[in-house]
Amino acid sequence: MVRWQPGTRERLQATAMQLFADQGYDATTVAEIARAAEVTERTFFRHFADKREVLFAGQADFLGVFTHGIDEAPADAPAFELVRRALGSAGTYFDEERRPFSRARQAVIDGESALQERELGKLQTLKIHLGALLRDRAVPEPTATIAAETAVTVFHLSFQQWIAPDEDRSFAEVVAERLAALTDLVHPGH
Repeated sequence: MVRWQPGTRERLQATAMQLFADQGYDATTVAEIARAAEVTERTFFRHFADKREVLFAGQADFLGVFTHGIDEAPADAPAFELVRRALGSAGTYFDEERRPFSRARQAVIDGESALQERELGKLQTLKIHLGALLRDRAVPEPTATIAAETAVTVFHLSFQQWIAPDEDRSFAEVVAERLAALTDLVHPGH
């Protein structure tokens, strides 16, 4: 069960997620979401362009999570430290309260190929964003692109583990495990 949040936007998201889980994404209409959330369709459209946006809203907030970790790093921080900090700041966003919603959201996305493509696009946008941030901090090419690609891969693998049904570790713990595996790959024995 997805937890209900206080605001209208959050209530619409929680209601939509429950309907998607109960009857499927394709079978759920905006009218049904609005009715179940006890708002008008017009109110729904003030918050979301369509029902797909219920799953993908907040892209700027999502990107900002990673930006904060890089912005707070010392000016001379090497690329891998910037990746570590970006992923570390994501741990504050992906907290225990967000896990049920994230699990439900991913289940809906996994069931629809068009939504899977949109999710891949979101990750691609993150790669582009991180690459730009790294280049802005004078990380040269190809290091900036490799670091951005690596950060998104570590994020994606960490997120998939974090939402696994039997997982109870924090997002930060899962990220640390993935970064340790990466370090062992690149620098065995360190």
